[in-house]
Amino acid sequence: MNQLIISGSPHVHGEMSIKSIMWGVVIALIPAWLVSLWYFGIAALFVTLLAILSCVAIEYVIQKYLLHQEPTISDGSAVVTGLLLAFNVPSSLPWWQVIIGSLVAIGIAKMSFGGLGKNIFNPALVARVFLLISFPVSMTTWPRPIESRMAFLNFDGITGPTALGTLKTHLAMGETISQIKLPTYISLFWGEIGGSLGEVSAIALILGGIYLLYRKIITWHIPVSYILTSFLFAGILWWVNPEKYIDPVFHILAGGLLLGAIYMATDMVSSPMTPWGQIVFGIGCGVLTILIRVFGAYPEGVSFAILIMNAFVPLINRAFKPKRFGEVK
Repeated sequence: MNQLIISGSPHVHGEMSIKSIMWGVVIALIPAWLVSLWYFGIAALFVTLLAILSCVAIEYVIQKYLLHQEPTISDGSAVVTGLLLAFNVPSSLPWWQVIIGSLVAIGIAKMSFGGLGKNIFNPALVARVFLLISFPVSMTTWPRPIESRMAFLNFDGITGPTALGTLKTHLAMGETISQIKLPTYISLFWGEIGGSLGEVSAIALILGGIYLLYRKIITWHIPVSYILTSFLFAGILWWVNPEKYIDPVFHILAGGLLLGAIYMATDMVSSPMTPWGQIVFGIGCGVLTILIRVFGAYPEGVSFAILIMNAFVPLINRAFKPKRFGEVK
């Protein structure tokens, strides 16, 4: 007599593991990290290492001593969270605020929901928004690249506004686009601008994104729909009034749009499961990003846009359920 053995899912296993995916993301972020080291010096190294180590340590302590679980820090997820957290803050952020950000990312945004695979929101973005609201001065003080490279930890370095900050400030003063002195596209593309560690070089982020696509760690659906929607929406506004609204290329290259579209909106846990759901998610992120940038109080809208769309993921998953084989209606 044959036995029927019933086991829990998953029943089909792929070649990639959690560890290989996470360390693949780390590899993809290396080009952008190297650019940040070149432009911001030892401060970028300090913030990155502190964010990674504090995220790993906090996750270990919570799992080991509070939840009495076997620590899973070797899977690389805490490292990715720490690296993305560092990429979302200025290199001049005080050390204790970096640690607070790690505590929020791991302790609140990740472990309070049950750990990896259960968090609703992207942990690094939750930490970034928390730090921005709690410490607005520190989070909007941007060391200028090159000039601040040799300053000790950049705490005494030369600071200046970001490209989006310059745009928002001068438009609020009544100036037109042609009157505002903005960074060139070459500067935005290569990284000769102020900003957080992970948003200074478009080419470095694109190279990492190509690697993620090649490794099939992410798919094209969210990045393409996010970037294309942002481009089209910003392009419509620019077409309506080019003296009031900046052109769409500037929106794509400036700020954290590429970082968010490629590395954070594509988070497997907090993004939709199906291709059509991912496209809808990306469209929502693109629309919200431009709306916040153009009409909101903050010059940047990527973090808020992704977190808002994270909240809609359960609804998107329900609306775009894949076809169930064997179902009879």
